[in-house]
Amino acid sequence: MPPRLATRLNSFRSQGRTAAEALAAVAQVAGMTAVELNYPQHFTANRGILAEAAAAGLAVTALNLRWDGPDFVHGAFTHPDPANRATAVAQACDAVALAAAEGIGHVILWMGPDGFDAPFQAEYARLWDWEIAGFRAAAAVAPGVRVSVEYKPSDPRRVSLIRSMSDALLAAGDVGAANFGVTLDLCHALMAGENPAQAAAAALARGKLFGVHLNDGYGPADDGLPVGSVHPWHLLELMWELRQADWQGTLYFDTFPDRADPAAECAANVATIARMTALLDRLPAARLARIRAAQDGVAAGRMIQALALGGSDV
Repeated sequence: MPPRLATRLNSFRSQGRTAAEALAAVAQVAGMTAVELNYPQHFTANRGILAEAAAAGLAVTALNLRWDGPDFVHGAFTHPDPANRATAVAQACDAVALAAAEGIGHVILWMGPDGFDAPFQAEYARLWDWEIAGFRAAAAVAPGVRVSVEYKPSDPRRVSLIRSMSDALLAAGDVGAANFGVTLDLCHALMAGENPAQAAAAALARGKLFGVHLNDGYGPADDGLPVGSVHPWHLLELMWELRQADWQGTLYFDTFPDRADPAAECAANVATIARMTALLDRLPAARLARIRAAQDGVAAGRMIQALALGGSDV
């Protein structure tokens, strides 16, 4: 199992719980050792939330930045009004400073408002420059805190500025800071038409995979379904890549149990990760290496199905 399994606090607040009650509910799920919090939203509503997480026995492994509300409808780091841009960058910098002060090692920037909706709407090079400047400012606050961009191809903008792993790695290269990297969200990767394992491999090869958000969906939208519920093979392959790289980060359940008991759904996610880990323990590495060397997709499918479902792969 990975060092940390974390979950989305708001998943546990869907039943009207307070933050403290939600944290206590998370801590009751066997295998859960951490949460990640939204900044500034969770802190605006409850300044004592870090103490409440500690009291529940949960580590806070990351702060997740979101820019909600009317001030950021037209952008965060790329807002046309310089005052709004400055406010968005200041929030990111404040989050990194708080993370440094509280021993939280990671800040994740989801740049949902940054992008465009129509042809001729924006000066693309200018948007990119503003985005990179914001990333650099946040990363410079505390070199000991990892800062990453969580890419997504669209939603709420029709076209996001950072829409793929390639875009995110390009941004990381332009930022040029050792502590700036990428967070991969499985649903977002599927939305972008990516193979999650391939996307992870690209970031791992460059030492830039700082976060992994797990969920599932059908591809076109950010469905937030239980882990492994639609694309179990993609999940298994992603976990294989992480294992091969000896990745030591947090696996974060970014799911939306709107029609399910959140504790039961979280427990199912934990069980899925345990099952996938057990499958990886039994995966014949030498045979897989031969299959990959031959790039034999049929043999790969037979091997994985036999491993998971039983029977012979000969």
